[in-house]
Amino acid sequence: MDKLGMYAVPAVILVIVAFGGIRRVRVFDCFTEGAKEGFSALLSVAPSLIGLIVGVTMLEASGFFELLTAFISPVCEAVGIPAQVVPLGLMRPVTGSGSFALLNEILGSCGPDSAAGKIASVMSGSTETTFYAITVYYGAVGLKKTRYTLPAASAADLAGMLSAVWIVRAAG
Repeated sequence: MDKLGMYAVPAVILVIVAFGGIRRVRVFDCFTEGAKEGFSALLSVAPSLIGLIVGVTMLEASGFFELLTAFISPVCEAVGIPAQVVPLGLMRPVTGSGSFALLNEILGSCGPDSAAGKIASVMSGSTETTFYAITVYYGAVGLKKTRYTLPAASAADLAGMLSAVWIVRAAG
C-alpha cells in the first residue's frame, strides 16, 4: 500500500500530460501560464494576508486573547462550556496554526479523553478560520466589502462551537 501512495502523484501527472498530448494541447505552455496567473493572484492577496498576520500577532502579543478569555470564561462555564476550550473558541476563527497550538495544549494538559479534549477536538473540526478565509478569497478577487459574509460566517462558527459542546455532552 505504501508503494501505491508513492506512485500516485507521478501517475496523475503522467495521465494529465498524456491526455494533453492526445488532445494536442501544449501542456508546458499551459502550465507556465497557470503559474503566472497563480503568482499574480498571490501578489494580489499578499497585502491582506500580511495585514491579517500582523494583526493576529499583535493581538496575541498584547494579551488581548487572555484578557477576553478571562472576561468570557465565567459566562461560558455557567452554560457548560469548559474554561479550557474558551481560548480555542476565540482563536479558531482567526488563525489555524494558533488554534491548533491551543488544541495541542488542551490535549496535552487535559487529555484527549477528557470532556475538554473531546470538545476541543470536535470544535476544531467543526469550525473554520473565518478571517483567514475571507482575507484570502476576497483578496483574490479584489473585493473590499464583506457585506454579510462576516456576520454569517461568525454565526456559523458560533453554531459550530456550541454544537461541539452539545454533541460531546450528549454523547456522554
